[in-house]
Amino acid sequence: MTRVAAFDCGTNSLRLLIADIEAGRVSDVVREMRVVRLGQGVDSTGAFAPEALERTFAVCEEYAAICEREGAERRRFVATSATRDAANRDEFLTGVAERVGVVPEVISGEEEARLSFAGAVSGVAEAADEDAVTPRPPFLVMDLGGGSTELVRGTADAEQAYSMDIGCVRLTERHMHSDPPTDAEVAATVRDVDAMYEAAADTVDMAGVRTLIGVAGTATTVAAAVLGLERYDPAAIHGAHLPLPELARATAALTRMERSERAGLGYMHPGRVDVIGTGALVFARLVERISADVAAAGGALEVFVSETDILDGIALALGRSGPV
Repeated sequence: MTRVAAFDCGTNSLRLLIADIEAGRVSDVVREMRVVRLGQGVDSTGAFAPEALERTFAVCEEYAAICEREGAERRRFVATSATRDAANRDEFLTGVAERVGVVPEVISGEEEARLSFAGAVSGVAEAADEDAVTPRPPFLVMDLGGGSTELVRGTADAEQAYSMDIGCVRLTERHMHSDPPTDAEVAATVRDVDAMYEAAADTVDMAGVRTLIGVAGTATTVAAAVLGLERYDPAAIHGAHLPLPELARATAALTRMERSERAGLGYMHPGRVDVIGTGALVFARLVERISADVAAAGGALEVFVSETDILDGIALALGRSGPV
């Protein structure tokens, strides 16, 4: 058994998983998430804002203390979309290394997709669903983040992957300025999603996909809305099956709500209030496009969500590697 610490730093959140890895299985010790909004303004300025770096470094110090307390033997810090885009990323890399003790890896979208696939499939395949609908391969994992969204298809392992430069923070900053958003803002967001999806579909074959697994905070928050939860409940969300009509209704409602109304939802993390409407719109539009392509090939798409994701993929990879 090996105790590992996996860090996932995205555009919106910084997450930590300390886990024991034994026989290819992940057993949680600590799982934490903080909204740091590292990608604040990166889409327009091309650089990290000083206040965003300050927030991120403060959480790094907190997480480093947790790692020491829990005796994590190996650590891996993965940085994704916002860091790939930032001109001053060396300042971020140095600051994290000084606080966490390992140099962050700025991974490609394809590597991000591979790790997300491993984490999502390993978890949701074991989750029982009350309505007896079960996940069936081929799988398509959708990792919808703040700055990018990865689509990865596979069965036992990732086979095809594509990273799209669309995410809930990036598209909120680009288009969704009104509260609630206007029809024109929604239409502009959908155009961006459609353009990126068409590029993704040239690389990832949607025909034959049977199960879409949504991972990360947007997907799990949407699941809480579909399930009608009064508070965020990971046990209820993990492995949940989301019927397409109910998913469409829930995402449309989240997109059109005023921010004050979203803030009053018991399952809503405060750090997602301003971006979940855009995230829900992106999720819904991608599901709509993918479902149509699957239906055109004679199939039917089922949608699930998983609480296990890239963090679990990083932890699994750490469990197989040498000391870090």
